[in-house]
Amino acid sequence: MKILTGNSNRPLAEAISAFLNLPLTKASVRRFSDMEVFVEIQENVRGEDVFVIQPTSYPANDNLMELLVALDALKRGSARRTTAVIPYYGYARQDRKSGPRTPISAKLVANLITSAGADRVLTMDLHAGQIQGFFDIPTDNLFAAPVFTKDIMERYNGRQLTIVSPDVGGVVRARAIAKRLDADLAIVDKRREKAGVSEVMNIIGDVKDSTCILVDDIVDSAGTLCNAAVALMDSGAESVSAYVTHGVLSGGAVARVSASPLEELVMTDSIQATEAVRVAQNIRQISIAPLLGDAMQRISDERSVSSLFDLPSGQI
Repeated sequence: MKILTGNSNRPLAEAISAFLNLPLTKASVRRFSDMEVFVEIQENVRGEDVFVIQPTSYPANDNLMELLVALDALKRGSARRTTAVIPYYGYARQDRKSGPRTPISAKLVANLITSAGADRVLTMDLHAGQIQGFFDIPTDNLFAAPVFTKDIMERYNGRQLTIVSPDVGGVVRARAIAKRLDADLAIVDKRREKAGVSEVMNIIGDVKDSTCILVDDIVDSAGTLCNAAVALMDSGAESVSAYVTHGVLSGGAVARVSASPLEELVMTDSIQATEAVRVAQNIRQISIAPLLGDAMQRISDERSVSSLFDLPSGQI
C-alpha cells in the first residue's frame, strides 16, 4: 500500500499518512514554464496498491489535471490498483442539465478519472448521491455525519438542540444527524431569485429558545447560511452554529461569516484552509484524516467499508 498526493491539500495527506503510519510516496508534482502539469513518481510502484489523495478544489482545473496526470503515471508505472481519494469532488454541483444545451460536468469528470486509470474512487459527501452512478468503477461515498455528531455531542451536551436544514434539498442529511442526536428538526424555506443569491422566506419548525445547528454539504458564498442564521435568530433561537463538510468559501464568504450571527462555522479539512479561514474567529476545522485513513486501510485489506458510513439504513 502506497500513498501519493498532489498539491491540492498536502496537510490532509500528511495527516492520513501519520494516521496510517505510512510515509508519503516520493514524487515530484510541478509545472513547466507554460503551466503544464508534470508528475514524476520517484519510487517503484509496480504491483502496489496506490492511493492518490487529491481534492479538486480551487483552482479546480489545475488540481483535477494533477490528479489525472498522476493516475496516468501510476498506470504506466504498472501499479496493481489505483484508488483516487477525492475528499472534495469538484464539479459535483453540475450533476444534471440545468437548462437547454448545458453540460453534465460531474459525469464528464467521472469519465476523465476513469479513463486516466483509476480503478476505484473514495470520496466524501457528494453534493448529489447519484454521482456515484456516473462512475463505471467502484465508488465509496463516505459521510461526515459521524464526525459531526461526535463533535456536536462533545460541545453541546445538555443543550436543547434543533438540527436545521438550510434548504429543502438538504432535509435528508439534516434528519439523519437529528435522529442520531435525538434532536428536533427544522427547515429553512427559501426562494432563490438567481444563482448565488438566496432569500430566506420562513422557518418550518419550532426553534424558539433552541441551540440551532445548520447542517449542509457545501458552503461557497455563505449567503444561504448567513441568511438562515439571521432568520433563525429572528425566530427566537438562542444561538446558531453551522456544520458543513466542504468549505469552499469563495469571494467574500469568510468576511460574511465573520459578520453574521453564526456563533461558529465548523468545517472538515477536505479543502485546505486559506489564511483568511485560519485567522477567522468563528470558523473551525475538524479533521477527516482518521475516517479517510480507516477507509483506505479497509479497501487495501479487502474489508468492508460500509460500517464507516455509520448511518441508519435509508437515511442517506
